[in-house]
Amino acid sequence: MTKETLTKTDEGKRVLNADGTEIGRLVDVHDNRGYVEPDPGIAVTIKAKLGWATKSEDAHPLDEGSIESITDDAVYLRGTLTR
Repeated sequence: MTKETLTKTDEGKRVLNADGTEIGRLVDVHDNRGYVEPDPGIAVTIKAKLGWATKSEDAHPLDEGSIESITDDAVYLRGTLTR
């Protein structure tokens, strides 16, 4: 199943560039905007999957226009987001 709109249920998913490079984890979704945490530790990853994570200063905003697709376990970007 794929979709293109972020929801709270997507928190904790891996985020991959168009070339397949993993750049981080989706740690927060608010008003259809996601925040990608580069290189999160295991604690942040688990909190994100449970919906308990908060974004840090290092988190990158991610809007719907940069998303190619969202699957059950990952968010795929149209282009690239650097760490």
